[in-house]
Amino acid sequence: MTGDEWADGDDTGAVIAHRWPALAPWLQPIAAAALQRRDRWPHALLIAGPRGVGKRALAAHFARSLLCEAPAADGAACGQCTSCGYVAAGQHPDFVRVEPVELDEEGNATPTDVIKVDAIRRLIDWTQVTSHRRRAKVAMIAPAEAMHYAAANALLKTLEEPPPGTFLMLVAHRPGGLPPTIASRCRRLIVAIPDRRAAGAWLEANGVSGGEGILAQAGGAPYRALELADRAHQAERAAWMTALASPQSLAPITLAARIELAGRDERRDRLAASIDWLIAWTADLARVAAGGRPAFNPDRSGDLAALAVRVARISLFRYHQSLLRQRTLVTHPLQPRLVAEALLIDYRRLFEPDGGTTG
Repeated sequence: MTGDEWADGDDTGAVIAHRWPALAPWLQPIAAAALQRRDRWPHALLIAGPRGVGKRALAAHFARSLLCEAPAADGAACGQCTSCGYVAAGQHPDFVRVEPVELDEEGNATPTDVIKVDAIRRLIDWTQVTSHRRRAKVAMIAPAEAMHYAAANALLKTLEEPPPGTFLMLVAHRPGGLPPTIASRCRRLIVAIPDRRAAGAWLEANGVSGGEGILAQAGGAPYRALELADRAHQAERAAWMTALASPQSLAPITLAARIELAGRDERRDRLAASIDWLIAWTADLARVAAGGRPAFNPDRSGDLAALAVRVARISLFRYHQSLLRQRTLVTHPLQPRLVAEALLIDYRRLFEPDGGTTG
C-alpha cells in the first residue's frame, strides 16, 4: 500500500481500495501542528496565503481528519473508516464546498465573480441539519474574499454561533479583502511560499522538469507552477514573451487575435493568462530598470535589460497599475480580444518617443 492509497470498510464489511493525493511536504508540518490541537479545533479557521501554495489541499486534509470516525493518534484521518471512503469518493454528505460558481439545471458549473448571498444561505440551512454520520460537519469557502458583501453579512451569525460540531474553513488568497467582521471571528493559519528546493523536488515528483523556471513564473507557488507547466500554456507564453520583447514590431491586433484561437468558453481564461503575463513582464521590467533581477521571467533577462533603458518609469508604473485593475474585471462580459488589443497598444506606447509623457 503506497502513501496515498487507503482502504475503506463499507457497511457490509468489504474492503474497498481508494486514493487521495498525499499532502505536499511543506504542508505536512503545518497540518501536524494544527491537528495536535484537534480537541480544541476552532469553529472557524481562516487559511490564508498566496494563490497556489496548497491552501485548498490543506483544508481538504483537515476536513478528512475532522470527519474521520477513527482518527490516528496524531489526529489525521485513518483512511479506513466509512467516512474516509465517502470523502475519497467526493460524496460525504457532511462536507460541502462553497465556491464562486453557478450551476445550471444539468449541473454544469460556470465561474462567477462572487459568491452570492444565496449560496451562503444554502450553506446556513445545511449547517442546521443533523450530521448524517453523527461525527462533524465541515464546510470550505474558497476563495473567501469572493463573498459578496451581503453574503459575508449573512454568514456572520453562523460564525458567531455555529451549531455544535460544525466547522467552517475559509480559504483566502487575499485575506485583506475580507470584511474585518469576518476575519476577526476566525482563527488564522498562514501558509507561506515554500522553500524553492522543496517545491522543485515536489514538481519533479509530479512530472515537471525544469521546475525552477516554472516556479519563477508562478511566483514560487508550486500548485500554480503545476498548472503552468502545461505544454500548450508554455508555448503560448513563449509567443507572447517574444512579441513583448520587441515592442517596435509588436502587432497588437495580430497578437490579441491569438485569444480567439481558444474555444469560446476558454477565451476569458486566455485573456486572464495574457494579462498575468503582462503584469509579470512589467513588474520584472521595473525591477531591472531599478538595477535588480527579474523575478518572474529570468529566462528573458537579456530582453528585459535591453528594454529597461528605454522605458519611462512613471509611465511603466501607471501602465502596471492599469493592468492590475483590468485583471479584476476579467470575468466581466467584455470582448477578450478587444481588451487585449487595447492593453497591447498601451504597452507599445511605453517605448515610443513620447512614452514618458503619455498616461
